[in-house]
Amino acid sequence: MARGPGTRAGLTRAAVLDAARTLLAEDGLPALTMRALARRLDVAPNALYSHVADKTELVDALLDDHLAAVHDPTAAAADPIDALAALMTSTFDVLVTAPDLVPLYLDRRGARGDNAVRLGVTMDALLTRAGVATDAIPTARGNLIVHAIGSAAFATADGPPSSASGRDSFVAGLGWLLAGIVRS
Repeated sequence: MARGPGTRAGLTRAAVLDAARTLLAEDGLPALTMRALARRLDVAPNALYSHVADKTELVDALLDDHLAAVHDPTAAAADPIDALAALMTSTFDVLVTAPDLVPLYLDRRGARGDNAVRLGVTMDALLTRAGVATDAIPTARGNLIVHAIGSAAFATADGPPSSASGRDSFVAGLGWLLAGIVRS
């Protein structure tokens, strides 16, 4: 079987993302360059391009990969509002585990990729089942996402969250938001 440049270097997409995540956590976004990442992996920069096209795709992949840890309830859950609350609380909990990624979610206005799409599809199905009008679903979804990312940004502004107060505030606001969305 023929191997491409990245596989010849022994790289996998997971290894590239792990190294990028470490570099980002240690030195911040400005230090996360393709050259710095290649140095960390001890490969030529062109070996990375078998796994990501550029820095933008790398950041998008990091954000989406992080969302894989979000618990995705079934769209057929008995109570769609409880399932939405669980989904968004899981999203918040996952976001605050990586404070260095939260500003990137803000900058990119969320995430793109398979995990983001999967979660969005579930949200839309739950919002539909909760009685939200079809034309209002994108706005409702967007507001729920903004609440999760914004709350995570406040909770991690000084690094990892030090207490449950940020989570408690998020959960209270989420309840109010969901109640308002359903009433609309």
